[in-house]
Amino acid sequence: MHMLGPLRLLAAPLVLLFLAAAPGTAHAADTPAAPVAAAAETADDRVVRDEVILTLGTDGVLHAKEIITYDFGSGGDGFERAFSTRIHHDDERDRAFEVENLQVAQPYTAEAVEEDGSTLVKVKGPQASGPQTVTLDYDVVGSILPLPQGQELRWTAVGGWGVPVVEAAVTLDVDVMIRNVNCFAGALSSVIGCSEFTTKKQRRQAVYGQENMLPDEYLTVVAGLPPQTTSGQPSYIQRKTLAASFTVNAVTGGALGALLLLLLGGFGLLYFLRGRDKRADSGVQVPLSADGDGQAGFEPPDGVRPGQIGTLIDEQADVIDVTASIIDLAVRGYLLIEEEEGKSDWALRRLDRPVNDLHPYEQILYDGLFLMGERVKLSQLGGTFTVKLGQVRTALYEDVVKQGWFARRPDAVRSRWTVAGYAVAALATVGTVVLAILTNYALVGLALIAFGLALIFFGKHMPAKTGKGSTVLAHTLGFRDHLRRGEAVEVPDRQRIALFSRYLPYAVVFDVVEPWAKTVEDAGVQGGDNLYWYEGPAEWDLAKFADSMRAFTFALSGALAQSRPYVGK
Repeated sequence: MHMLGPLRLLAAPLVLLFLAAAPGTAHAADTPAAPVAAAAETADDRVVRDEVILTLGTDGVLHAKEIITYDFGSGGDGFERAFSTRIHHDDERDRAFEVENLQVAQPYTAEAVEEDGSTLVKVKGPQASGPQTVTLDYDVVGSILPLPQGQELRWTAVGGWGVPVVEAAVTLDVDVMIRNVNCFAGALSSVIGCSEFTTKKQRRQAVYGQENMLPDEYLTVVAGLPPQTTSGQPSYIQRKTLAASFTVNAVTGGALGALLLLLLGGFGLLYFLRGRDKRADSGVQVPLSADGDGQAGFEPPDGVRPGQIGTLIDEQADVIDVTASIIDLAVRGYLLIEEEEGKSDWALRRLDRPVNDLHPYEQILYDGLFLMGERVKLSQLGGTFTVKLGQVRTALYEDVVKQGWFARRPDAVRSRWTVAGYAVAALATVGTVVLAILTNYALVGLALIAFGLALIFFGKHMPAKTGKGSTVLAHTLGFRDHLRRGEAVEVPDRQRIALFSRYLPYAVVFDVVEPWAKTVEDAGVQGGDNLYWYEGPAEWDLAKFADSMRAFTFALSGALAQSRPYVGK
C-alpha cells in the first residue's frame, strides 16, 4: 500500500502532461488535412482550370507539370496552394510524400514551406487581374506502394486551394500497361469517386477529371501497376500517440534493458558498498550466564536496553521500542504501573529514585511522562506527548550511533535515499513526458522512474550496521530465541518472577510476550498476587498477567501513537 501512493503521484503528471500536449498531434495524425491556402486570395478569386500532367519514372519518382489558370478577379499578385504530404496509413503510422525540385515559369516566383502534414507553395508575381496562367514543375517522392500482386500509385494531385476550382484534370503517363484506375474527390478521407477516370494509349495513360470543386476539396488519383514497374518505396512517419511513444522495438528495448541493468546494477553495488551490514566480530549464541542450579541461559548483551535492541533490529526507533522502554523503567524501579478495574485504564506513578544511570533517551522519556504530575493515566497521555516522543526517537537514533552500532543515524540514511529516489523519479517523470511528446523513446524515461522507485523502496534497507552492531545483533537474536521458547519452568517461583520481569521489556520488543508470560502463569499461588512493578485491581493474580500485559501494551502503544508526529523513518 505504501508504494501505491508514490506510484500514483508520479504517474499523474505523466498522463496529464502528455494528454495536454497530445491532442493537436493526434488530430493531425487522424485527419491530416493540409491547411487551406487563403492568404492572398480575394472573394472573387478562383481557379478556372488546374491541369496536372504526371510522368512516372522507373525510380518511382513522379514528375509533375501543373498548368494553373488562376482568375485574380479585380486584381492580385499571387496565390497559395497546399500539397497534402501526409495521409493516414494504419493505427501507428502515417504515409509521407515529398514535393521536391519546385520550379515556376517566369515572371512568377515560388516558395515551398513545410508545414505539419503539408507543403505550402506560395506563388508571387506582378499585379494582374482576370485569368492568368502559371506553370509549376516539381517531383513527388513516395507515391508508390508495393502490393502482393503489383504496385499502387497514389497521389493527391489537385487540392489545397482556398478558392473554388472550376475544372481539375490529371493525366498520368507510364511505360507499362495500367491494370486499373480509380480516383476520389472531396475531403482527404473521401471515398466518393471523381467524375471521370479512364485509360488511353493502350492503357499506358490514365486520365482523371473533376468539376466544380469547393475550397478545401481534393482530387486523389490511383493507378494499379504491374510488379516491379518501379523501384519506388513508400515513406512512413510514426504517429505521435501515447502508445507509439512507449513502443518496444530494437532501440528502445535494448536501451531499456541496458539502462535498467546499469541502474539496478549500480544500485546493487551501492548497497554492497554502503548498505550491507558488516560481519559480526565474534560468534553467535554464546551462553552469557548461568542460574543458581547451573543451567545455562541467554541474556541480552551486557548493558543493552530494550529500546536500543528494538532500534538495532529493525533500524527504526518506533512506538514499540518506546513502549518497551517504559516497561523497562518500571521493572528497574523508576515507576509503578497501576491497572484499574476492568482493564479500562492504567496509571504510571513516578517513584522516588535517583536517575543518574539513565541513558539520555531514557531521561527524556522519563521526564516527559510526568510533565503533568507524579501520576499520569494512559488516557491522559495521548496527544500530549508529541514533542517528547520525537525527542526520544531522535535520542535513540543518536544513541545507537554513540554505541558504535551504526556509522550514521539510520533515519538520516533512509531519508537521504528516499529524497534522492523521489528526486530521481520526479525528474524522470518530467523527462518521460518530454520524451513521449518529442520521441518514441519514452521507455527510457520509465527505466529512470523505476530506478527512482527502487531507491524509495530499497532505501529503508540502506542503513548499515558496523561490525560491533552485527555482533550485538547476533547475540540479541540468540536471546530472542530463548524468550520465544519460554524456558524458565524449572526456576523457582520467586526467581522465575524476577527473571520474567527482567526480560519482559525485551519480550515486548521481540513480540513474544505471550510465550514468555507462560513462565509465570502458575507462579501466582506461591509467588504473590502482584509484581513489585505492576499492581493489578482487586482479586487479580499472576495467572491473569499475560492478558493484562497484552492489553496494557496495546493501550500504551495506542497512546504513544496518538502522540507520534508523522516523520519518515
